[in-house]
Amino acid sequence: MTGALGPDADSLALVQPFPKPGRLVQLAYRELDLATSRQQDHLLPLQDLATLSRPWDRGTCHTPQLRREVWLWLEAVVTSLNHEHVWDVADVIPTCWPQHPHLVHETAVLADQRDRAGQALTNDPLDEWHRHSPPSFIERMRSRLRNHCQEDHQSWPAKGRYTRHIGEATCRRRMDAYAADVRALKSTYDQDQSPRLGLVDLATDEIKQLFDFDSHVYGRDKINA
Repeated sequence: MTGALGPDADSLALVQPFPKPGRLVQLAYRELDLATSRQQDHLLPLQDLATLSRPWDRGTCHTPQLRREVWLWLEAVVTSLNHEHVWDVADVIPTCWPQHPHLVHETAVLADQRDRAGQALTNDPLDEWHRHSPPSFIERMRSRLRNHCQEDHQSWPAKGRYTRHIGEATCRRRMDAYAADVRALKSTYDQDQSPRLGLVDLATDEIKQLFDFDSHVYGRDKINA
């Protein structure tokens, strides 16, 4: 568990500590730290490295227990961000943020960066985080949400266009375009792969003569090409 879900709006404390992740999330970070430390005793095969859970990428958290802890941590983080880093109402992360995939992805990265910056032994990483991460996140959020979800969650405005995007007809047109591009490349590739023979001086390894199967002409202008 992550403990308290976030700061109390009526708390007398001027500032609140950044929420800490739960035990399983911390364990996932520990495994990642060992994998990146290159300590010989902890090196894993490449296929195992690819399957390590990365808490900032929710799709890599495959166990229900870990996934639940990540959600609880992000809930606490969003509450903390709204309390500690927001003043104007337009910058508040909406209560329906889990229903916005773009916000889920970005808050996870924001939480990861803030947690790592807070563990640094100097203030430089945290200074960088304050300068760049929340302002750019809020700017992107406002650009995407615009006036939606100010009071309550609204249905996805782009749902119709997305439905057309995954429709059979539009998918077929894209697949046809991809296939045409591959055919064009294959035609050029096949022409470039014609066999080439030559005469080589075995004493010096110097190419004395090349034979181009496309032109059927011997030529010395390609020597050492």
